[in-house]
Amino acid sequence: MLQLCILMKQLTAFLQLIRWRNLLIVFGTQWVVWQCVVRPMEKWSAVTVFLEPVHFLLLSLSTVLIAAAGYVINDYFDVKIDVINRPQKVIVDRIISRRAAILWHSILNIAGFILALYLAMLLKRYALVGLQLSSIILLWFYSTTYKRMFVSGNVIVALLAALTVLAIAFYEPALYPHLNGNYFLFANGHLLVNPMGVIMVYAYFAFMLTWMREIVKDMEDFKGDAEQGCITMPIKIGLRKSIHFIFSLGGLAILPLLLAAIRLLLGAWLLLGVYIIVALVVPLGVWLYFLGRKATTQHYARASRWLKVIMLLGITTLGIYYVLQY
Repeated sequence: MLQLCILMKQLTAFLQLIRWRNLLIVFGTQWVVWQCVVRPMEKWSAVTVFLEPVHFLLLSLSTVLIAAAGYVINDYFDVKIDVINRPQKVIVDRIISRRAAILWHSILNIAGFILALYLAMLLKRYALVGLQLSSIILLWFYSTTYKRMFVSGNVIVALLAALTVLAIAFYEPALYPHLNGNYFLFANGHLLVNPMGVIMVYAYFAFMLTWMREIVKDMEDFKGDAEQGCITMPIKIGLRKSIHFIFSLGGLAILPLLLAAIRLLLGAWLLLGVYIIVALVVPLGVWLYFLGRKATTQHYARASRWLKVIMLLGITTLGIYYVLQY
């Protein structure tokens, strides 16, 4: 019984270490993009869709494994900072040894890379594995160096969030012909929104909102980061200027959403245009308004959680897109 309790404790700690909830969001995001954008192309595209269910699951599992490895190595190098910022959540060196953490990091990365290599071999496009290889390298250097540096760490995480969406486009050759500036296209006598354009918009949205959220998380972790000599944006330029920078990023996120909503409204996509305004533009504006109202760790933690909710609302627009288009 004692051994079972120890095993369950370690399993629970491992799931917390790899951020299993975040991994579900990663998988869910890719599944929605695949289900609502890529899979329906079988109905009208002249090119055979490569990402049928098994291939998609292998690609998504590769993404999830590499993301999990990133969370492990991040906690491995962040023990001292986490002891200050969130001592109740420290796992490495308390429940899971540092040696075990490094071992799991290696296993997860190797497994994720092998799955991606298998898909690249099927496509005969071996350069595609550069996406996974670069992600592994970026996650390592982010955890060891860039996380503690001004701007670069935030940009890397934002880029990786965008690549989670773009991975679907990279591994789906049926999308390649639609990499152009056309917002709409005609297929089988119907006006359709360009599927590659949809993916690019979501990648941009993921990049901008993740960048904003990473800065807010740095504001939340201000004390521990400062004591460990980090040079994050809040530490280097202060909380107030960091909020102003987030405002500028927020504007760059809201403006394309407004333009897209207007274009959709003019293109007789009333429901989707209204949803973007009501569920994304307005909440983002409200979020930005309240962000600077307080300067406490609890306030920034809530702001981070609410921004994640807005990101999830953004993903649900694909469901409306699917219903309207197909």
